[in-house]
Amino acid sequence: MKTAPHARLAVLPLAVAAAFPLAFFAASPALSQTAGATPQLKEMMVTATRSARPVGDVVADVTIIDRETIERAGAVGVADVLARVPGIEITRNGGIGNTTGVSIRGGESRHTAVLINGVRIDSQTTSGGAGWSAIPLSQIERIEVVRGPTSAVYGSDAVAGVVQIFTKKGEGPFAPVVALTYGSYQTHRLDVSASGSVNAFDYSFGVSQGASDGFNIRPNVVPAQNPDADGYKAASANARLGFQINADHRIEANILQSRVEAQYDSTPLPLVRDYRRISKLQTLGLQLDSKWTENYSTRIALSHGTDKGEEVIDRSVDQTKIASILWQNEYKIGAHLLSATLEQRRDEFRLTSAPRVDRSKSQTGVGLGYAWSQAAHTVQLNIRNDNDSEFGGKTTGSAAYAFAVTPAWKVSASAGTSYRVPTLYQRFSQFGVAGLKPESGRNTEIGLKYAEGSSEFGVVAYRNKLTNLLTFLSGAGAAGCPVPANGCYSNTAKAQYEGVTFTAAEKLGAYRLYGSLDIQNPRDVVLNKQLARRARRHATVGVDIQLAGWTLGADVLLSAKRFDTAANTTILPGYGLVNFSASTALSKDWKFTAKLDNLTDKAYETAGTYAMARRALYVGLTWAPL
Repeated sequence: MKTAPHARLAVLPLAVAAAFPLAFFAASPALSQTAGATPQLKEMMVTATRSARPVGDVVADVTIIDRETIERAGAVGVADVLARVPGIEITRNGGIGNTTGVSIRGGESRHTAVLINGVRIDSQTTSGGAGWSAIPLSQIERIEVVRGPTSAVYGSDAVAGVVQIFTKKGEGPFAPVVALTYGSYQTHRLDVSASGSVNAFDYSFGVSQGASDGFNIRPNVVPAQNPDADGYKAASANARLGFQINADHRIEANILQSRVEAQYDSTPLPLVRDYRRISKLQTLGLQLDSKWTENYSTRIALSHGTDKGEEVIDRSVDQTKIASILWQNEYKIGAHLLSATLEQRRDEFRLTSAPRVDRSKSQTGVGLGYAWSQAAHTVQLNIRNDNDSEFGGKTTGSAAYAFAVTPAWKVSASAGTSYRVPTLYQRFSQFGVAGLKPESGRNTEIGLKYAEGSSEFGVVAYRNKLTNLLTFLSGAGAAGCPVPANGCYSNTAKAQYEGVTFTAAEKLGAYRLYGSLDIQNPRDVVLNKQLARRARRHATVGVDIQLAGWTLGADVLLSAKRFDTAANTTILPGYGLVNFSASTALSKDWKFTAKLDNLTDKAYETAGTYAMARRALYVGLTWAPL
């Protein structure tokens, strides 16, 4: 195999691993806050506990991505921003708009719970999980990432972690923003938004439209497929409205809609067809926050999420709808916080291709939580029982404790259980088995963090064991399937996700250095094989500098080799990507940004036979009058 250049890049993380605790004491959780700095203690996080808590009181392993970081990302997808976050890897079948997966700590993409403004999005198709390709990056103000199981808070899906996306909340005077981006592959995007507040009413609106000619995502497939460039068209809109009824009561509504039409190359004959998939995403949310006494508060939230996909050639449609209602109660007693949650969720799935599927299911969850933070101690306890209409009751729990050894050093430990129910497609499609069981996980982790002045360092070691892992059987292994020729889904595997994540940051004068390193071993313990499309080592190293009115940044993304198949027979070589960014204020109202991705024009794949983007330059101009 002629992979020597890739092999040399693949071993770089080993050298980083050996020197990281010392040489990279100056680096940070990638993209946490402004692309590197760990969130400050006074900053609030919602996702870890579903309650607004100071980051310093959150025991979980978290990262916060702010709007400045998102703006500097260029014309990319949400997954590309997450790829720089510690513990996260992504896969994509080619360019933006195509099938995308996000893996936290080596877990499957379906093992990450995803919410937009509190609205759950998921898919009941194939292996499940959020439709990442349809989430519009331009509409996002903030992203919160929690690494580690949180089923005791969110129920099914949160086996490896949670990603929650927030759109902008209006405040202050009327503030319009117009942003234009143009770049490689004839990529262009126009974003228009406005936000503000009037008396007790606040508002935020945004629309976005873009397209790209793309590139040939399968240039080396035999037999040769459609050699055209595979581009995309995207349009989205969102609104977030709030009304402060009085000092103790607030009502808020939000809506987001997105449509992406992406070209791709597929294997069914004829191979020259222009295959295209239209992905639509819609989220609707309404919530009422009330503070009834100094100690007691509630939240009532109604939400509805729709994930719809349509194949343009054969007109087949798959659609998942999730409707839920949440009643959350919190009671404070001094430094103690008690919570009780009642949540009802209903999933509906429709598939028009033969054999047709039109099924639904529901879950009712009851959760209790306890949090205490005082002096050097922080405690977080949660327990939840979910009653699934298909699988009956399931109880999950978590316990976490952190102790500040000194004002700068903090140690933590946690344990938790999790689960994920099979999708309706996995049970009732032509590949389905109705008797599948839920996947079940058990996680333990320990952490050490240091923060003093501009110096930050963290290390987290974890082990997450899953039983009844769902896999797809084909060929000789499909002998026990209902239709062996089709193959089928089965609970045949056990998985173990274990690893260590290092993060660090330092500011040296005008320079801010940051980086992260993951050393992991995601494997199928039944077959004793490395899980497909996940590297044993991946890292990010970067630097930002303020110079003559410019904000300049550079980062390097490194990944060791991975296997494209569960049998570990096909190797995806390791790679290293070098990226640059620059931004400056042209005047008080105008801002210029530029992003150069994959400087060395590296050819690489995150999914077998699907090429990723080569060197690409994007420039942007933003008008935001003060």
